[in-house]
Amino acid sequence: MPQASQLLSSVFGFPSFRPGQQEIVEAVTEGQNVLAIMPTGGGKSLCFQLPALCRDGVTVVISPLIALMRDQVRGLREAGVEAGALTSGNTEEETDAVFQALDQGRLRLLYMAPERLASGGTLNLLRRIGVGLIAVDEAHCVSQWGHDFRPDYLRIGELRQALGVPLAAFTATADAETRDEIVARLFDGQPPRVFLHGFDRPNIHLAFQSKDGPRRQILEFAAARKGQSGIVYCGTRAKTETLAAALNADGHTACHYHGGMEAEDRRIVEGRFNNDDGLIVVATVAFGMGVDKPDIRWVAHADLPKSIEAYYQEIGRAGRDGAPAETLTLFGADDIRYRRSQIDESLAPPERRAADHGRLNALLGLAEALRCRRTTLLSYFGDSAEACGNCDLCDRPAEVFDGTQPVRMALSAILRTEEYFGAGHLIDILTGNETDKVVARGHQALPTFGVGRDYDRRQWQAIFRQMMGHDLIRPDPSRHGALRMTHAARPILRDEATIELRRDTIRAAKSGPKVKTLVSEEDAPLLSALKAKRRAFAESARVPAYVIFTDRTLIEMAERRPSSMDEMATISGVGAKKLERYGEGFLAVITGEQSGPAHPQRRKLSGRSEAAVYDRLLEVQAELAHGDDGTGKPMSCSASLLAKVAALQRADHGSLVRILGDRRAERFGPAFLNVLKEA
Repeated sequence: MPQASQLLSSVFGFPSFRPGQQEIVEAVTEGQNVLAIMPTGGGKSLCFQLPALCRDGVTVVISPLIALMRDQVRGLREAGVEAGALTSGNTEEETDAVFQALDQGRLRLLYMAPERLASGGTLNLLRRIGVGLIAVDEAHCVSQWGHDFRPDYLRIGELRQALGVPLAAFTATADAETRDEIVARLFDGQPPRVFLHGFDRPNIHLAFQSKDGPRRQILEFAAARKGQSGIVYCGTRAKTETLAAALNADGHTACHYHGGMEAEDRRIVEGRFNNDDGLIVVATVAFGMGVDKPDIRWVAHADLPKSIEAYYQEIGRAGRDGAPAETLTLFGADDIRYRRSQIDESLAPPERRAADHGRLNALLGLAEALRCRRTTLLSYFGDSAEACGNCDLCDRPAEVFDGTQPVRMALSAILRTEEYFGAGHLIDILTGNETDKVVARGHQALPTFGVGRDYDRRQWQAIFRQMMGHDLIRPDPSRHGALRMTHAARPILRDEATIELRRDTIRAAKSGPKVKTLVSEEDAPLLSALKAKRRAFAESARVPAYVIFTDRTLIEMAERRPSSMDEMATISGVGAKKLERYGEGFLAVITGEQSGPAHPQRRKLSGRSEAAVYDRLLEVQAELAHGDDGTGKPMSCSASLLAKVAALQRADHGSLVRILGDRRAERFGPAFLNVLKEA
């Protein structure tokens, strides 16, 4: 393909293609639909920029970040290629210049964010300028299974069909489920030509550490790499600011970055990071997707990432020049609880949340890996590799033992309690701890009660964590965190397979500072589910979440677990109006059942003594609907009449006649009076 090879050298200054690039460039240039999965730093952008120069028409590039678009446009213009971007960050002059270049037929690549596709005039514009190719960068954003879902990416498939042009999609992060959804969303289920060029970044050293003074651990890691550009990812905005201050106090040049900052302040940090040597950016995941700095020498995670895909993408920002780079990821029990609660509080359907728990399990499996981390990481993406010699477990092998017996004990406890309980209750059973909850359910009589006394509570927590890392168990979103076995657990339970665990992490398990939690470990998943329901109501009503119910009210719901509207009415903060509006919705979350809506008159009585009387009157009425002998003409009382009867303080036949009338009082009166007397 001489034209592409010539442009590769004359325009981009590269003597040859990187591994895997040429066949992708050829397929895209020929007009084939393409899905290319390439490692970060593998040269994805060249695979659509070069075909754009070989093909007729304008190539539209859909990209998720303004910073990423600006960098690529700047680079193309430096290379003498006419390119422009239509973004919300443009000045009026920049936008005018792009339209002028389009009108004059000079522009070869037009970058835009997926959100722009929502504009009614975008399709007409693209038809007018003669689009010949659509390129989608960071294509995993189209997938709800990916780690950075962007709803506006869903319009791209419609755009491809409307324009009738080929589409090339690129990403560095896509497991099998994500790839399937990309094909369904972008290519209307018609399989494109798929290029899977491996996920290995052999120049990046992988390392994990359990948290043991995380600020000190990050400072020590940075101190050993002083003067090198690095990124520290944190789970919260507040931590980015405090950790950046600590790094500055320790003699580094550091700044923080998060989504709560003003846009101009974020642009300043992005500019400094790209232009300054040795700057450390302490950031949330808001920083990074558009970072194209080739000489980032290290990436550290002060908190566990949200998934194995997110981890891979974030460490992939290091060493894009191919030179050696290093990573460190810290993790602890609090991180895992936090990530679990994020999943449980999402508004995604149960199957999506279950899959997200599986992805988090995969990351725990990497953190608790028995042997080479790179082998573990690549196997998740369906790739294979020998032991790499460039990770902490190759540097210092873990201490491994046959953990089949304790794992089988834990699985037996899960099975014998019908997969309805979380790790806290299961550990009480295994260690023989007769809590009120254990006794109330008779679990002290189980054969597994006390069989695991050889391990203390902290060590059992480490065993359960490793079991999750092996994806033997997952929290069940529909049962508010109860642990369920996966298919992989069955052979171990049946004594058909064995399993190895890390003894070093079990032995090292220790109590950190006591974490203040809103509810017990057992009630935490339900509280997360209640918060998700509250958020859905709040978004629908366009009010702050606390206006629906305060945290205190939700905590009481999680702890007391009301099973009826009457019990819900006794929860602090649940007034009559809120009970009417929201009670059934929250009750369905707690019970897992969607009951039919109660009559408004009945709802008004919820939580009052009259409620039980009303229910009994309703039963009696049903029994007498056709008279004493069951042959009479059907008759009933309205809900409002039953409510008035239930509220009677002193009842006699005369008062019932005044409320019900002669005919109804004759049929129902004696039975109703008996109900009122029993109350």
